[in-house]
Amino acid sequence: MPCTIRLFQVDAFTTQPLCGNPAGVVLDADELSAEQMQALARELNTSDTAFVLRPDAPDHDLRMRFFTPRKESGFVAHATIATHTVLAALGRPAAPRQKQHTGIVQVQVAAGSPPMVQIAQPPAPLRAAPAPELMQAILAALGLAADALDPQCPALIAGSASTRLLLAVRESAQLARLQPDLGRLAELSAPAGAAGYFLYTRHSEITGCDTEARMFCPALGISEDPVSGNAHAMLGVYLLKHGLLGAQSGHAKFIGAQGHHLKRPGRVQIDVAVSEGAPTSVTIEGQAAIVFEASLALGAASAS
Repeated sequence: MPCTIRLFQVDAFTTQPLCGNPAGVVLDADELSAEQMQALARELNTSDTAFVLRPDAPDHDLRMRFFTPRKESGFVAHATIATHTVLAALGRPAAPRQKQHTGIVQVQVAAGSPPMVQIAQPPAPLRAAPAPELMQAILAALGLAADALDPQCPALIAGSASTRLLLAVRESAQLARLQPDLGRLAELSAPAGAAGYFLYTRHSEITGCDTEARMFCPALGISEDPVSGNAHAMLGVYLLKHGLLGAQSGHAKFIGAQGHHLKRPGRVQIDVAVSEGAPTSVTIEGQAAIVFEASLALGAASAS
């Protein structure tokens, strides 16, 4: 008998369909092999697809696996927000302890339509930028001159399981003009130690937002990621450690805009918990819009 599954396409970091960052969500995926998950991710062809699995230990409430069209990922914030939005819409019990390859994160779903989903995770590590000659090659591939960079924000690599080069430009207009050589950026990812390139400005022209950003991950098969929660969480840690994000009552917060260059505008809210001037955890907050639901049997699919 074919295995029939229930899947959704959901736009995260927005309340409007066809905006934000699309993700696939496949429920009750325990009977699927890794090869089938990869094939489904390739078929859905969003930046990431989340597969929901039963817990396998008492320390968590559900398990998740994430796949891009090309490979498996350790953790994906926008697909997590998409998944918990679907679970809430279906009236399923809350599952605050989510396990994936990178460990366990805490997920809270606030009341609302759509609900606000909050993901708490440890602060990402920060390490030095690539060597100067490699940075020159990256800037050339991005089509950026050195004087376009914000001198208050030195380039750094953030993250461990999934790394990003954080690169600040002076003005939002410079983000809009970017036409990177994606093939060259993919070649440079391994020697640079960065799976993606997160470019941002602290001088947003989007009302209500503190930063604007674009992110390119061609080495992961993603030419441009519309809206990244993980990269904004990394940015929150970076800005705090460089004295560029103030804390009040133990929290440093900001709102980042991304996706409008792809006509998929989205917003990410970041809350960095601070103790004695150091980050202790980072919460990614966002909403999502369910675009469609379908059922799929191996070899045949039908809208539901």
